[in-house]
Amino acid sequence: MHRMVLETSGTQAAPRASFVVNSLWVGAMVPKRWARRAVTRNLIKRQVYSVARQHEALLPAAAYLVRLRSTFDRLDFRSARSDALQTAVRGEIEQLFNQALRPLKAVA
Repeated sequence: MHRMVLETSGTQAAPRASFVVNSLWVGAMVPKRWARRAVTRNLIKRQVYSVARQHEALLPAAAYLVRLRSTFDRLDFRSARSDALQTAVRGEIEQLFNQALRPLKAVA
């Protein structure tokens, strides 16, 4: 997960980028290289957005990008949209969002 923290100045949130965001932005990037089937890519994206909605009230205003960096083994998950795959994906995404709830460490 990548996070771009927004700096607040006064009443407006001033990001380090060239756009203004006053709330939570979430994006999901699932390359074909790691999830060949469109059904699987869509399942992963839906899980990202669903977990983000659950954590929305607790997360600081920022832009978040969840990026799939490796494949789920097709020997373990034979179906492109199995309950086991959905549970595994959701578990990993919940871990990411739980880590995002922790305060950022100051960079020295």
